[in-house]
Amino acid sequence: MAYNEKDLRSKAEAYLEAEDQQVFRSDIEEELAQGSWEALYERFYTSLAFGTAGMRGILGGGTNRMNTYMVRKVTQGLSDYLCEASGNPSVVIAYDSRNYSDLFAQEAALVLAANGVSVYLYPVLHPVPMLSFAVRYLQTTAGIVITASHNPAQYNGYKVYWKDGGQVTPPHDFGIAERANAVKTKDIKHISEESARSKGLLVPVPDKVDEAYYHTALQNLKRPALVQNNPITVVYTPLHGSGNIPVQHMLSQLGIRCVVVEEQKEPDGNFPTVPLPNPEHPEAMKMALALAKKEKADIVLGTDPDADRLGIAIPLTEKKDSYQLLTGNQIAVLLVDYLMDFSAGQKAEKHPLVVKSLVTTDLVKRIVESQGGRCKDVLTGFKYIAEQIARLEGPKGDDEYFLFGCEESYGYLTMPQIRDKDAVSSAVIAVEMMCYWESKKMSLKDRLDQIYEKWGFSTEAVFSKDYEGASGKEKMASIMASLRKLDIGSTLAGHKIITKHDLMDGVQKDFPPSDVLIFFLEGGDKVVVRPSGTEPKIKYYLFFTSEKGGRKQLEATVSERVASYKAALS
Repeated sequence: MAYNEKDLRSKAEAYLEAEDQQVFRSDIEEELAQGSWEALYERFYTSLAFGTAGMRGILGGGTNRMNTYMVRKVTQGLSDYLCEASGNPSVVIAYDSRNYSDLFAQEAALVLAANGVSVYLYPVLHPVPMLSFAVRYLQTTAGIVITASHNPAQYNGYKVYWKDGGQVTPPHDFGIAERANAVKTKDIKHISEESARSKGLLVPVPDKVDEAYYHTALQNLKRPALVQNNPITVVYTPLHGSGNIPVQHMLSQLGIRCVVVEEQKEPDGNFPTVPLPNPEHPEAMKMALALAKKEKADIVLGTDPDADRLGIAIPLTEKKDSYQLLTGNQIAVLLVDYLMDFSAGQKAEKHPLVVKSLVTTDLVKRIVESQGGRCKDVLTGFKYIAEQIARLEGPKGDDEYFLFGCEESYGYLTMPQIRDKDAVSSAVIAVEMMCYWESKKMSLKDRLDQIYEKWGFSTEAVFSKDYEGASGKEKMASIMASLRKLDIGSTLAGHKIITKHDLMDGVQKDFPPSDVLIFFLEGGDKVVVRPSGTEPKIKYYLFFTSEKGGRKQLEATVSERVASYKAALS
């Protein structure tokens, strides 16, 4: 590929003039000296954009990387929007254990303060759900979390929350994005930490906010007497992230023995013991499972770096010598079953509302609706679940209350006071759930089998394909365009398409326009295809369901069916 060397040099030199952190300058200085135009092109062919999910990218120098300059640029755009939206704007900022998260949080705070925005900054790392809670508790205009969630170590990101505690949604996300993406270097304001503090524009988050979160989460327990001082053992791994202190604190308040994986206890943005800090991946939970066998744990918990995703493993035998890692859908099914079981015994005047992403198993819907609740499907992204909670604060709240929100990607919420997925409080509810079924002489495996027997067996598979670099977006668009040409009567992996939903066509009124395709196939299979909103990949979700009693037959054929779909879609 031929590169416009003059243009690349101009962009690189402009960036170096604006970036004062040597850690992000050094590679660019070296590449300029060596004339490494291909490497410079990848750094400067575009700028990381503030999209509807915030901003996320690989750490490094350049406008197409996460660095101090890009954090300042986006924060200036956010400041401009906040100062228009509020006469006295304020923001609370949290960060996780990723490399440079504390630096980026500090820089965001100093840009906001330079624009006259009052800032609460956590002095140490905190999980996403505690930030969501803090926004509502402190009644700030917005919130920021510096995190790249479960992504590899080379990534970091920037997420924005609105005053309801949820991630920004229209019109705020578009308004912030428009201003952030239009900011020029000369527009960026910045002051020193000393100046920000002396003017009262930068203060630490008060300790009472954490105390209020813990109190609210413990009050949210359904059967606290069952879990208080229960002589069980929990094995837990924070995967080098922000969950360690809050999860341990909650369990200690309940008198529960919690054994933490020592090698993964301390925050470390390099995540040295795992290839990917995601409890969804078996390799990430390997140390926790080994410790569980040693300690004869009753349940195993794992959270990702920003502690919004929860992984669970359960013992398969009474001897506790082998464990099963649950899928995100299985965890959702167990939790919703437990919560609906409790709800059914309350004789409440209002009906429970459960909200799930459209790529989460429909078994959740069958459990909820068979017991008098309502299950609402929303687009992928917990901000859409937060929107449904907010609507209950209006007229709809007269006859419904929020019970549970879930995504198949290990995201769960049982507290309406939080407006994002919460692995901390969900971990405690999971422990309570285990204690409840134990009191009924059942393991969680026993209960999961009962659920399948009662509501039908469902299983799922998810796979994805990455499209990195400058040509990745074009390739993804081409693949989605090709799949859109498939219609009713066409075949996909040898299965005839019975129904097709294209969420871009405006026909599906339950969803805003979105780049998502749903195929319902002959034989009961369902396929959902969507480009990721935060990563350069297309994700494929496969859903298989059997009638009652057909579990063994489905399990015997599912591997072959998954392979067939992969071959057809990859």
